[in-house]
Parts: sequence; structure tokens; C-alpha cells
Amino acid sequence: METEAAAARQAKESLELAFQMSQILDTGLDRHTLSLLMALCDRGANPEALAALVRELSSAAPPTAAAAAPTPVSNGAAAPAPATASLSPSGLRRP
Repeated sequence: METEAAAARQAKESLELAFQMSQILDTGLDRHTLSLLMALCDRGANPEALAALVRELSSAAPPTAAAAAPTPVSNGAAAPAPATASLSPSGLRRP
């Protein structure tokens, strides 16, 4: 029980340190998102691929005011799927 408490405290301190660094670097990531990214890295996700994905999603995200505006309907043709970076360490997608 004591080791679990120490591990939880260490995880919280690590997240807080990473969040402070994130704020200094002005990444725009909140604690929750940063926590998810750290958990994915702990489970073996490729950090460079995650960084590329976050950059891509951040640049593709609409501005806050535009997010509330309705999206116009197209002619029904499906848009091509965006290319995404692999999240596994080997560079291959996991099933």
C-alpha cells in the first residue's frame, strides 16, 4: 500500500513537472491531454509519432469561434482520410 502511494505521488509529480514544461514551451496542452500522451508513451507509443499527431491535429483544429458554427454540407463525396502517424514504437500500426 505504501509503495502504491509513493508511485501515485511520483506519477503526480511527473505530470506536474511535464505540465510546467508544457506551459513554458507554450504547447497549449492541458493536464488531461498531457496525461493521456504520457500514458500512451508508457505503453510503448512512439513519442515522435504522437508529437506529429498532436501538431497535425492542432493545426487542423478550427478556431474556438468557428467550432460553434455549423459545417456546410458538401456534395456527398467523402473527403479523403487524413494520413496519420503510426503510434507503435516499430512504426507499424497495431491491430
